[in-house]
Amino acid sequence: MSKILVVFYSFSNTTKRLAEKIAEQTEGDIRELIPEKSYAFNYNTATKEVRNEIERGYCPKLLSGEESVASYDYIFLGTPNWFKSFAPPILSFLRNVDLQEKTIIPFCTHGGGGFGQIEINIAKECPKSTILSGFATMSNFDKRQVTDWIEEIGI
Repeated sequence: MSKILVVFYSFSNTTKRLAEKIAEQTEGDIRELIPEKSYAFNYNTATKEVRNEIERGYCPKLLSGEESVASYDYIFLGTPNWFKSFAPPILSFLRNVDLQEKTIIPFCTHGGGGFGQIEINIAKECPKSTILSGFATMSNFDKRQVTDWIEEIGI
């Protein structure tokens, strides 16, 4: 049986709720990426911080989440859509964990921007991985949408 890991970063717990649903439905293990420095709780301040980090390609130090994924075959990778890309903690994970020959399945939560460039950016960071079709949703997703997507990708 293939081993599944659900890795995510969540700012406001929306992506976390989605990650938990995916882990529940796939019987996968779950791992939260926690940056050393939290983002500001004020949305406007946080967006300024994040935009700057994304533009610089910044990889924040993670307190947890960079443990080996050697025993896993499938890595579901979740993030909020921030300025059409993934959150900087995801970049830290992608650059510091060996994902060669793993199958990566992206998912994101968003406020109307869909995936933006998230899938493309993950593929650029992981040229020796297989990237499956992802799932993008707003905060009002339901369990059936997640089930349909997981069935569609054959996991």
